Amino acid sequence: MRVLLPLAGVGLCLASNATDTAASALHALRGAAAAFVHEATAAVDAAFGDGNATGAAARRLGAPPTAMGYKGIDWAPISVYGTGVKHIFAIGDWGGMDGSLSPCCGRPAIIAYAGGHTPGPHVFPRSRWNRAHSELLCTHKQFVECFDTRGSSCAAGCGFVPEIDMQPQFLVANAFRARAAMKNPDYILNVGDNFYWGGIEIDCGSTPMSQISGTARHQFDQVFEGIYQGAGLSNKPWLSILGNHDWGGRQFYNGWDQQIAYTWASNRWRMPAPYWSQHVSYPDLGFDVDIIMHDSNAMDAKDPGSDPEHNMCSRKHNRPDASCASTGGPASVDSCKAWFWGLYAEQKPWVESKLAHSKADWQIMVTHFPCGHKTKFYKEMHLKYGLDLLVTGHAHYQLMYWSPEKLGGLKCFITGGGGITSENNVEVDNPDDHQYGFFDLTMTKESIKIESINWRGNVIETETVEPYLGTETRKAELEPC
Repeated sequence: MRVLLPLAGVGLCLASNATDTAASALHALRGAAAAFVHEATAAVDAAFGDGNATGAAARRLGAPPTAMGYKGIDWAPISVYGTGVKHIFAIGDWGGMDGSLSPCCGRPAIIAYAGGHTPGPHVFPRSRWNRAHSELLCTHKQFVECFDTRGSSCAAGCGFVPEIDMQPQFLVANAFRARAAMKNPDYILNVGDNFYWGGIEIDCGSTPMSQISGTARHQFDQVFEGIYQGAGLSNKPWLSILGNHDWGGRQFYNGWDQQIAYTWASNRWRMPAPYWSQHVSYPDLGFDVDIIMHDSNAMDAKDPGSDPEHNMCSRKHNRPDASCASTGGPASVDSCKAWFWGLYAEQKPWVESKLAHSKADWQIMVTHFPCGHKTKFYKEMHLKYGLDLLVTGHAHYQLMYWSPEKLGGLKCFITGGGGITSENNVEVDNPDDHQYGFFDLTMTKESIKIESINWRGNVIETETVEPYLGTETRKAELEPC
């Protein structure tokens, strides 16, 4: 909800003007924020037929020379017409391994266990913990043995259920498609980790932004295009961000730029930059939404010698000559951590400006890392600027955040159960098992109804968000981020 507050400084203003049949936007990134946002100026002519900006119209902006060319861009607006009930789906951490891909350039096949060479996405067996995430119950090596033997030789702590754990992306996608056929979502919020293990299996910068490599095409076809189709789902925009595994997981030089480039090769995939925003209006219902797509993957950018299995900047897993400088990314292993944290730092004033200038009824932020990271920042965005809802992933389950008081009352949920092996054991006999699934948001001017849908298609949790009506900063509640 828009909170009317005096601005504490000069921010970034993204202006656009549109009619019902055509939109022309001039994006000027200037003023005091020019130090942290790449300047991008472009005119976009878009036609709105069924209520969604067409992929062709959006692509007329043209792919940028580098993957960082449109950082902070306010993408072509979407108008959703009609007076019926309006839905948004949210999903994350869904992208399996494309075992039938033959990677180029000496890269190994993306196969983790016996049988993983066949077409279609295969789940990555990570590890499993207790519910408090304080005790490791099943290591990755133990979990691989479960998959190799289809459970005939498997540590009890892994809680392996072959008929579920070997195909969670398909099970969730089946429930996703079935609900889409009933609810007809207008667009999808995608919180990242779209391709395991390490995103697109080519080097960053090896393919021009105006082209899609054969590797990227193969992975998109097998893991995305061939899975998420059907009534109420085909041709719907996927508003997307990168997860840490899309950047490379334990390295930074995989083809994350090709996920951004795919925006210009698809009529539904939207990821014009690592961070960007989307305005959606509902003219016949009299409300609108500003959606901020935020990159939080600096949380996994550490010193090169630290935590090599959970560090995109790991010296152990990055080549000594690794560089993404040609497409605007990190130039070396040694500069990797500073690059990611610089990307994160430049987003704070951008987010503040976007929220401060928003006149929309609703403000939603989408980011990869889960509720609970950088709580002071999100609390400030809620109390000071009126952020209404935070949509996250990374943790592989489906939950509403259990400590909203840490966010000043901001509602947040984790939708990380799209298809990678779950954090905890699946409760087969529990119809409300929350390990795998997605979320369904019912949008009105007065409220957002949040429903968590599990892999069975059952509604397992429901919350309601009302617009934040604060009219003062409540500075006493805010601490420096």
